[in-house]
Amino acid sequence: MWNRKPCFRFEIDNLSEKKAVISSKTFVSGGCEWYLDIYPKGDRLANGHLSMYLSVANSTKLRTGWKRSVNYYFVLLNQSDKELHRSPIGQGVNLYCASHPSWGFGKVLPVSKFQEKGFLEKDKLIIEVYIKVIEAFDGEEVSNNKKNKTVDINGFQVFASQVTKVGKVFTDHPDIALDVKPTKQEVKTAYMHVLLRVIKTLNKPPKSLSETTLNKASSDLSELMDVGFKLDWLKLKFDEVSLERKKADDTNESRAQRLEKRAKKLELMELDFKLDSLNRKKADDTKESLAREVEKRAAQMELGFNRRLNKNLGDLERKRSYDTSVFDSRIKQIEGHVMGLGLKLDSLNTKLEDMSKEKKKADDDADVTLVQELKNLELMVSDIKVELDKKKNISSDDGFLLVD
Repeated sequence: MWNRKPCFRFEIDNLSEKKAVISSKTFVSGGCEWYLDIYPKGDRLANGHLSMYLSVANSTKLRTGWKRSVNYYFVLLNQSDKELHRSPIGQGVNLYCASHPSWGFGKVLPVSKFQEKGFLEKDKLIIEVYIKVIEAFDGEEVSNNKKNKTVDINGFQVFASQVTKVGKVFTDHPDIALDVKPTKQEVKTAYMHVLLRVIKTLNKPPKSLSETTLNKASSDLSELMDVGFKLDWLKLKFDEVSLERKKADDTNESRAQRLEKRAKKLELMELDFKLDSLNRKKADDTKESLAREVEKRAAQMELGFNRRLNKNLGDLERKRSYDTSVFDSRIKQIEGHVMGLGLKLDSLNTKLEDMSKEKKKADDDADVTLVQELKNLELMVSDIKVELDKKKNISSDDGFLLVD
């Protein structure tokens, strides 16, 4: 019959970041000590699968010939305790011994499965292991030392050094083992060792016990009560020790608070220093970024300027070529026009010379005519004077005097 409660629960945070093997703390089940080995990326034969093994703790310290016949299975859960995988159950008994102290599964689930969206919550994997010890043998006695010899006390084989302690337990609590379920002597002996360890822990000063130690004692106590030990008295002792430890914590609370305040103050100072350093670094980074941006912008502007300059030079060259062509054409046109004007000028000069010659000739002809006319007039005047003279002479002869 399997126990409904897991023998051990192991929680792994940030699974995707884990690469090397992860080992759990040691825990007790069936009067034997165990631990888990988890390979997040698989062992060398897993081929990309998560690997998981249940191993006997401190196997090298056990006596010669030790063995454990065990059935077990694993359950994988996410943070919400949703079952993701359950390993096979009841596939035969696994025999643990010195030559084979570890059993498990090399290929539990593909590593890629854990990377699927929604499969794990917050990258946290929880592993529960259920163990049923069928037989446990702690090996043969190899020492003749008296203290290592075992003595039977109420059906429990205990070392000679433990006889007094175990005898006192049965004296104070005669019915402690009446309902113990395991019948194998090796298993019963292992559970008695666990019981003595819990009693020893709870007899220490409460202030000296850590929370981890108390948690382990609580786990061992629950295991012992599950297999039939009547330990109500020890449970009360555990509650008293826990309460005393809490009171001691309360007494030191004010001091702890002062220390906490001081720690917070130091943390704030450290935070301020970090923020100041961060701001300075950020300012330096901003300046550096601005300088890079300005340099980048300048390079872009230089590139743009060069492009525009090259374009303008090209346009100017093309325009210059075009203007030169037009200018040459215009010059040719002007030269042609000038040549035409020169021809016309030569023609005009010729005509002007001809006209001058004609005018001169005309003037010469006019002068000759005028001279002739003057001569004619002079002749006429001379003739008139002669006629007048003649008339004067005539009048004088007739006794008249001509008056002008």
